[in-house]
Amino acid sequence: MLRKLQLLMLLLSFVSLEAQSDGMEKWLLPTSVPQPKDNKLTQERVELGRLLYFDTRLSRGNQLSCASCHHPERGWTDLIPTSKAVGFDGRVGPRNSPTILNAAYQKHQFWDGRVKSLEQQALGPITADVEMNMPLELLIPKLKKIKGYVKLFKKAYPDEGLTQKTVAKAIASFERTVVSTESPFDRYAKGDASAISQEAKEGFELFKGKAHCTECHDGFNFSDGSFQNIGLHDGELQGKELGRYNVKNRAAWYGVFKTPTLRDVTKSYPYFHDGSVKTLKEATVICSQGGRFEHNVRNKSDVMVDRHLNEAEVEKIVTFMKTLTGPDLQIKIPTKFPQ
Repeated sequence: MLRKLQLLMLLLSFVSLEAQSDGMEKWLLPTSVPQPKDNKLTQERVELGRLLYFDTRLSRGNQLSCASCHHPERGWTDLIPTSKAVGFDGRVGPRNSPTILNAAYQKHQFWDGRVKSLEQQALGPITADVEMNMPLELLIPKLKKIKGYVKLFKKAYPDEGLTQKTVAKAIASFERTVVSTESPFDRYAKGDASAISQEAKEGFELFKGKAHCTECHDGFNFSDGSFQNIGLHDGELQGKELGRYNVKNRAAWYGVFKTPTLRDVTKSYPYFHDGSVKTLKEATVICSQGGRFEHNVRNKSDVMVDRHLNEAEVEKIVTFMKTLTGPDLQIKIPTKFPQ
């Protein structure tokens, strides 16, 4: 898996001179993913993380894995598209499952951005009572009874062994390999004018121009990592709908959520943090009109204003966003796990 990632990054490094001259390089994926100094990618770490990611034994009741809500065959979101994540014992989570695609490039993790690293993120769903519901004080002894895992941890982290920290490191290592494949838009950005249709090209210009989509969905990941209240709900917000405000009670964080990537966006429906929208066109209309609600929305982002797009313009933008979808990343889903 790591070798495939390295090959992909090498291929992405060959940016055409035409793309550079047209200023298109900003839309192309970097040639490497960020890695912390204490958890550099190795084949052993990625392979261990892949096994842990798909292993249901990391959950209470041995029924759920990380892939249950972030599956490679569903755009790295729910295998069965639902508005909210479904976890342990059928419990429904408070938010839509976000894709983990290109999470390695994000500065904050989770919809509310409450942690900054994939290592911190990795253990959250495992311990959450509405998700995998497995306390770490039970998980680590459970894994230590599996001789195969003990050996794999010794190889991957010889100076650390099997601990809460290395479980997080291993899963994060695998997640760092979950990166976008080359899409039609990428080929266009590299100089292949025939890679996307004329309607998609016009949609791209609208995306950057009249629609102001790049106010939030900018750069190679089509997300600037910002947090916005896009006006999906009016009136006073409660509970998880408060968004980043729950992390710290700052007025500017009231009801704001992280801007998601648009890479492979056709695969990751339903849309928005609450999963309230089923189609890409409806999501585009809501954003282009300045949100679902115009009045009585506390702290709605300044960028959320009506852009006065007609239906044809919306269709062109949707056509463009569809070109951001590439082939599925080739991930071998384990059928056997350490014993």
